[in-house]
Amino acid sequence: MKFRSDPARIRGSIGPLVTPFTDTGEVDHESLRGLVRRQLDQGSHGISIGGSTGEPSAQTTAERIAAIRLVADEVADAVPFLPGTGSAKLDETLEITAAAQAAGADAALVITPYYARPTQEGLVSWYSTVAREFPDLPIVIYNVPARTAVDIAPETVARLFREHDNIVGIKETTKDFEHFSRVLQRCGPELLVWSGIELLGLPLLALGGVGFISAVASLAPAAVARMYEAWEAGDHEKARELHYALHPLVDLLFVETNPAPAKWVLQRQGRISSAHVREPLLPLTAAGQDRVRDLLDQGAALL
Repeated sequence: MKFRSDPARIRGSIGPLVTPFTDTGEVDHESLRGLVRRQLDQGSHGISIGGSTGEPSAQTTAERIAAIRLVADEVADAVPFLPGTGSAKLDETLEITAAAQAAGADAALVITPYYARPTQEGLVSWYSTVAREFPDLPIVIYNVPARTAVDIAPETVARLFREHDNIVGIKETTKDFEHFSRVLQRCGPELLVWSGIELLGLPLLALGGVGFISAVASLAPAAVARMYEAWEAGDHEKARELHYALHPLVDLLFVETNPAPAKWVLQRQGRISSAHVREPLLPLTAAGQDRVRDLLDQGAALL
């Protein structure tokens, strides 16, 4: 929790982990520890679990809490830890966030409540409740309208940022790049903004973003971290070179629903014991495997 008191230090490439399962569907804690160690060894600037890549909605609250505790233990304050703690239900969100705080998380990544499609006023009430419940824990809004069917408006983000000292940032997973710009314009540079859209991570840095929580870091963590470092060092040509070189791996992730393609690759690499995804997701199809192999060949230099 050494970064909790200074969330502005949480920047760069925050590697989002898949949640590995065994062939029979249980959470594979041994493989999960290995994934954390790989992110640390490859230079990721932070670790996250429990975002969309981690299949949180297919897990019980107890499973999510156990994974958060395991990852916190393995990270051991080497880098910032930002677990996803949100749910469609407020009581579950508060329970998981409390567990993350107790485990030593540096901030909590709280998704907009999915399925219910709340109004903007409903989102203000939701995030205000979470912020008041955990006044000493930095809260990061997680906006991913493609998954939740609700988009938090820039004006709503600005209102929450003004009204709660511990609402410190937002993970923007929307392809509406104008949305990024309007959020930053209304909130100012003090708001910490990460991109959850892989191909908008580098452009966001030019607007004043602080990094990315990018699923492609599950496959090529070193390359994603180097892209951020090159930009920060002023080597924009190198940063752009890495951005374009990552395109095939980004495309690979979405051949079928994330994280099925990533898990298939990670199992082939021997990094997880099984490519199992929980229903309603399905394992990568034979046609998907052929497409993924082709994209792997194109992006092999970064693996």
